Amino acid sequence: MPLANEAEPRRRQSYGKRDIGGIGIAVVTRDTAIAELREAIVEGGHVKLAFCNANLVNVAAGDLALQRSLSTFLVLADGIGVDLGSSLLYGKPFPVNLNGTDFLPAFFGAQLRPLRVSLLGGRPGVADRAVENLARRYPQHRFKVVSHGYYALEEEARLLDGLKAERPDLLLVAMGNPMQERFIAEKLSTQHCAVAAGVGALFDFFAGEVQRAPEAIRKARLEWIYRLWLEPSRLWRRYVLGNPAFLMRVARQYLADGRQAG
Repeated sequence: MPLANEAEPRRRQSYGKRDIGGIGIAVVTRDTAIAELREAIVEGGHVKLAFCNANLVNVAAGDLALQRSLSTFLVLADGIGVDLGSSLLYGKPFPVNLNGTDFLPAFFGAQLRPLRVSLLGGRPGVADRAVENLARRYPQHRFKVVSHGYYALEEEARLLDGLKAERPDLLLVAMGNPMQERFIAEKLSTQHCAVAAGVGALFDFFAGEVQRAPEAIRKARLEWIYRLWLEPSRLWRRYVLGNPAFLMRVARQYLADGRQAG
């Protein structure tokens, strides 16, 4: 399955990509990904960041507009699903699992330069509690809530103007797939922030609303089962139906294109 044509690509990238279900996922180490974001912040650039798991591949399937938008993002490999896809299609997994729940805390901890981090999205009150916890954990950075994710449409222009005035180093957008990726692609530019990241349910973890799986389960790459156990009514469709759909999608790609280099 060929990647959607790249629209308004960023500067020439120093890393390769692997096509998993029509999404080009970067083949990078954690240090390289951190360096990409740091460069945008220090040099006044702009990076659109997405974390691609099996669910995002399913959501983007058949949506060429979304795939085209994601071709302009730095897309990081998130979870065992895309690793399985990479192993089938390219003969090897991605260098490292870069899920946002682990990657962004690592990014915050690696930055000696104080960062201005804004949060947009989530349920009312969750981002506020997330900011309180993040400020205690990373006192060198400044965290600020822009708005919860249920703002009225007529408020959007004001929120975007506020981002232009503030221009945070990092804007975390928690609206779920694919709304957050579309918002970042269509509404945000270098005027609004240096890095715009779609983070899904990350505010719930930062706020302590949802607990991480025990370390042994995370190491076994089975955190999705733990999350399904915690929130079956919300997540059963994503995992019970979505995971087989993703594997079938990757199998069809393999049958159509064979094993690729990358």
